[in-house]
Amino acid sequence: MRASQAGTEQVPTTSRGGPVLMLVLATLGFALNFWAWSLLSPLAPALSRELGLSAFEKSLVVAVPVVVGSLGRIPIGALTDRYGGRRMFPLVSVATIVPVLFLGFAGDTSLAALLVGGFVLGIGGTVFAVGIPFVNAWFPPHRRGLANGIYGVGMGGTAIGALTTVTLVDLWGQPTPFVVTAVCLAVYAAVATLLLRDPPGRTSHGEPLSRRLRTILRMPVTWQASALYAVAFGGYVAFSVYLPAYLETAYALAESDAANRMAGFVVVAVIMRPVGGWLSDRLGPIVVFSVSMAVVAAGAAIQSFTPSLMPLGTVAFLSMAAGLGLGTGAVFALVPLLTPAERVGGVTGVVGAAGGLGGFVPPLVMGAVYGLLGSYTVGLAALSVVAAGMLVFVLTVVRRGVRAHQAAAGTP
Repeated sequence: MRASQAGTEQVPTTSRGGPVLMLVLATLGFALNFWAWSLLSPLAPALSRELGLSAFEKSLVVAVPVVVGSLGRIPIGALTDRYGGRRMFPLVSVATIVPVLFLGFAGDTSLAALLVGGFVLGIGGTVFAVGIPFVNAWFPPHRRGLANGIYGVGMGGTAIGALTTVTLVDLWGQPTPFVVTAVCLAVYAAVATLLLRDPPGRTSHGEPLSRRLRTILRMPVTWQASALYAVAFGGYVAFSVYLPAYLETAYALAESDAANRMAGFVVVAVIMRPVGGWLSDRLGPIVVFSVSMAVVAAGAAIQSFTPSLMPLGTVAFLSMAAGLGLGTGAVFALVPLLTPAERVGGVTGVVGAAGGLGGFVPPLVMGAVYGLLGSYTVGLAALSVVAAGMLVFVLTVVRRGVRAHQAAAGTP
C-alpha cells in the first residue's frame, strides 16, 4: 500500500479486477458517452440548411449539450464521491440512451426538438466527473498524472462521432448513427455493471450534497484548476463542436472534409492528453501547463489572420490541438496533488463544469461575431489573449499555491 500525498486513502494493489482493467473500462465508458454527447456537431450544417437556422441558432444547437453536460458534472462528481464509479458509470450510460434515440427519430423536425434533445443529451457529458475520482483511487500518486491522462483519451469519442455520423446518415438514413450509439451504450452499461469494481477499502461518505459542495467551493484549488481547465478543455470542446462550421465558412470545405479535419484535431489533442499527464508526473503540472498555453496563444494568433489552410492553417490548428491536449492532462495531474482524496470527485465536477462552460461560450461568440463582422479574426485573437493570460496566471498564482501546499505537507 502507498499513502496518497493528498490524503490518507490506501491505494489498492490486488483485487478482483485490477487497476488496468478498471482504467480500460472507465476510458471506454468515457469515450462512448462523449461520442453520444457530440452527435449533433457533425450534423449541424445539414440540419441548419434543412431547418433554415441562422448562424447563431446553429451555434446554439451544438452548444446546449455542452453547457448542460458541464453543469451536470457538479452534482455527478459529488454523487460519485458518495456512491462510487461502479454505480455511476452504468447509470449515466443508460440515461444517455434516451436523448440519443429521441434525436435520432424526432430531433430533426424543428429547432425546439433539437434544443430539447440536446439539453437532455448533456447527460452524456457528465460522465467525465465519474471517471477522474474512480481512476484516481485505483493508482498511487506518482502514476495518477499518466492514469488520468489515459482516461482522458476517452474524450476522443468526439472523433468517433465526427468520422462516422455523416457517413452513416448518407448510407442508411438519419436515425442510423443514433441507433448505433444507443446500442453501444446499452452494451457498455451491461458490461460495466458486471465488471466494474470500486477500489478495495473504499468508504462511502454520507455527508449531505449541499455541505460537500460548500466545502469544495471554498477550496482554492477548485477555482484555480477551474480557470485553467476552462481554457484548456474549453478550447478543445469549442473546436471539436464548432470547427466543422468554421472550416465550411472560412475555407469553403465540403461537410465530409471539414468533419475529417475536425477529427484530426481531436485525435492530436487526445494523444497529447496522456502525454501531458505523463510529463506532469515528471516535470510538474505547472511547467507542462505553461508550455501548453504558450503554444495555444501562438497558434490562435496565427490563425486569426485566416492563413492558407495548407500548410500554415493546418499547422496552427494542430499546434493548438497539441497544446490543449497537454494542458488538459496537466490540470488533472494538479487536482489530486492539491485535493484530499475524499473531495476529488467533487472538485473534479466543478473543474469539469468550468471546462465544459469554457467550451460553451466560444461557439456562441464565434457565430455571433461572424454574423456581425463576416470574419472570425476577433474570436481567434481573443483566444490568443486568454491563453497568454492563463500562462501568466499559472506562473504566478497557481505556482504560489503549489509551493504553499508543498511547504505545508513537507514535500519538495
